[in-house]
Amino acid sequence: MMEWRRKYVIKSYVRSAVWLAPLLAYATSFVLIRLLTWLDDRLGWDWSWTIEIGVAQSMLQVFVAAMLSFIVFTSSSMLVAIQIASAQLTPRIIATALLRDNTIRSVIALFVLTFTFNLGVLARTQSDLPYLIFTVALMLTIVSVAAFLYLIDYSARLLRPVTIVWLLGERGLGVMDEIYPAKVRDNRTMVAPPALDGPTVEVRHRRTSAIVLAVDLETMKREAAHTGGVIELAIRVGDFVATGEVLYRLHGKAMQANETLLRQAIAMGRERTIEQDPTFAFRIIVDIALKALSKAINDPTTAVLAIDQLHRLLRIIGRRHLHEDFIAIDGGGWIVLKTPDWSDFVELSCREIRFYGAENFQVARRLRAMLENLIEVLPGHRAPLLRRELDLLDQAIDRAHALADDRALSRVPDLQGLGSTARAAASSRVGYEPSGKASS
Repeated sequence: MMEWRRKYVIKSYVRSAVWLAPLLAYATSFVLIRLLTWLDDRLGWDWSWTIEIGVAQSMLQVFVAAMLSFIVFTSSSMLVAIQIASAQLTPRIIATALLRDNTIRSVIALFVLTFTFNLGVLARTQSDLPYLIFTVALMLTIVSVAAFLYLIDYSARLLRPVTIVWLLGERGLGVMDEIYPAKVRDNRTMVAPPALDGPTVEVRHRRTSAIVLAVDLETMKREAAHTGGVIELAIRVGDFVATGEVLYRLHGKAMQANETLLRQAIAMGRERTIEQDPTFAFRIIVDIALKALSKAINDPTTAVLAIDQLHRLLRIIGRRHLHEDFIAIDGGGWIVLKTPDWSDFVELSCREIRFYGAENFQVARRLRAMLENLIEVLPGHRAPLLRRELDLLDQAIDRAHALADDRALSRVPDLQGLGSTARAAASSRVGYEPSGKASS
């Protein structure tokens, strides 16, 4: 059987490979034209309309030329648009959002299918006209023209920053539902973790240095249950692992575990993927915000859009039960699995944006609105870290603005960044006066 890590890498590649769908459409066109030709001969339909072979050949030549133009234009323009969008936002959106878009792949596959089908019909239209496949070729061409017009509108909407950050937010929510399905419960019973003492065996990475893409938790659970020992995963999804570094530490009876199976339970590659990496969606959205806040681009509104999605993700993850490092296995055995905790998510979402954006009114106000809202709606044990970020934001505002009015304006929480109608009500809590004087 194929190794789990190899299957995972192949599956991840298939999700982001643009060429596979057109290749499948190319092969489908041959099957379709043979099937329709056989069906036309078998049924022997008497068509009520007729057309000269020369006219049909001219039409098919136009269809073939149009489809070839669609393929070339769509491919070249999409490559240029993707490169421009990645330069303005972040290169990581190419693999995580754009190349995985099924609409783009489906439309390109339709163009390839229509092009190959029309070419096959043209080759068969010599002495007589096969009306069934000619009709299908005509319909496919009409649908392709409509799809081309739709793709122009769809691509223009897809490459906007608001659409990209929304898609990343959706992907992040999907990962959270899979990695952290359980919600916070105050009455959870804590199980005492085992002592990590006694003899230990280290399982080291033997292959080329790479990034951890995903882990097969089920394989580790089976090995832990089989041995009754403690299997500690020394690395975390998203980490870069060099050749010779420790992958596992096997404690106690777990030293009898199958090291080959454990190595196969870790998938590695060149670039982080979003499937099992709950912080990667945060990382990409933060990168978009930082690029927008750079002096070369200076687009704080895009940074505010990114904070909107970070706010959305933090509200969800703050209500989920985040894994403890120790996971008890039914039937005996333990797994030590390092996963991001609440501080990882909060600091990743706030620190860099605050560092580069505190001097901007929009960013400072939107960041404050996010933190105050999270303190209000999330469980109480999530609040201390959020209050710490608020204190750091206040300190950054004091350093960034010399004028008291600017400092007061920056301390007004605003879900729109600058211009929300909630400003007047919120300003009373920070002492902002419409006259321009600050009372605090």
